[in-house]
Amino acid sequence: MKAVHFGAGNIGRGFVGLLLHQGGYELVFSDVAAPLVDAINDVSEYTVHEVGQGGTDTVVTGFRAINSATHPDEVIEEVAGANVVTTAVGPTILKFVAPHIVAGLALRDPSSPPLQIMACENAINATDLLRDEIATIAGEAWDALEGRAVFANTAVDRIVPAQPEGSGVDVTVEPFYEWAIERPPFGDDPPTIPGAHFVDDLAPYIERKLFTVNTGHAATAYFGAIAGVETIAEALADETIAARVAAALEETSGLLVAKHELDPADLASYRSTILRRFRNPALPDTVWRVGRQPLRKLSRHERFVGPAAQAAERGLPVDALVDAMGAALSFEDAEDAQSVDLQRMLREQDAASVTATVTGLEPDHPLFARVEAIVAARQAELA
Repeated sequence: MKAVHFGAGNIGRGFVGLLLHQGGYELVFSDVAAPLVDAINDVSEYTVHEVGQGGTDTVVTGFRAINSATHPDEVIEEVAGANVVTTAVGPTILKFVAPHIVAGLALRDPSSPPLQIMACENAINATDLLRDEIATIAGEAWDALEGRAVFANTAVDRIVPAQPEGSGVDVTVEPFYEWAIERPPFGDDPPTIPGAHFVDDLAPYIERKLFTVNTGHAATAYFGAIAGVETIAEALADETIAARVAAALEETSGLLVAKHELDPADLASYRSTILRRFRNPALPDTVWRVGRQPLRKLSRHERFVGPAAQAAERGLPVDALVDAMGAALSFEDAEDAQSVDLQRMLREQDAASVTATVTGLEPDHPLFARVEAIVAARQAELA
């Protein structure tokens, strides 16, 4: 069995690739970073180090890497003969992965079992996004190619911090992980991925993860940056920050109960687990790494506006989520292009324009005026 994984970074090697290796797949990493591709090909094994309570070391073997920028034909050939294709590249990069998959499907033996495709991204229904890109590129040929692949959405969760200096291609991760995968697209032939669990309805898992883990992580980063602390663990050691993050997650849990009928007690336990993971002192995760790309994090269906908009539509509380959004608006990092763009927009545009552009909310949405007010407050600070 063979799996082609797009994105040979820390998540690719330390989470998705690790579980595929444990499932018995030969691993082919595809990436555009030449030094990383060369480093992977220079070793015959790498180690995934779990740090924190219960952590173990796992050695990964049976892999190679291809530079898709310089050797696209090799990647296409590997896709054509693969059993599984996965991604961990970021939602905005899926459109650059899609052409390789289209070309691989075109070369694929029509009598082979369908290629099993899963996008493992921090976005809702990322595999659907990838499928749409593939179908668009294929055009009229899609009718002939569609039967050669199946697409399943996933929800993935594992904290992979910035890596220690000199670690090579080894990866340091937390012990906890979750990989939930839609069952129905695979019929009677799901992929072999130990540790993953297959579910009939993925929506509650996706939103529980995105609106708890991602919302909480980003909120901690933005509150921590304002407070002048360096790491996520240090931020949550501040009782005021911890209380503000907890309040935001109570609001997202309120939405999850109302929308998906999830059990409040189970959600309380889940929140507690998430915050305990963030406090792991063995993970030197910085507020700057977690807080980067604030424009994406403040967009319409992401971790703040997504749950807050749905909660506001139901008349549920959103004060703490709006508080976290206000912190995100104050995030300034000269090395992060989105942070620079956000601060420029705040200086150059009026509050209503910034609110509409950044959040995608319509002016008549029940959340719009609340966000517009915090945008105006941030602009007053800058003035």
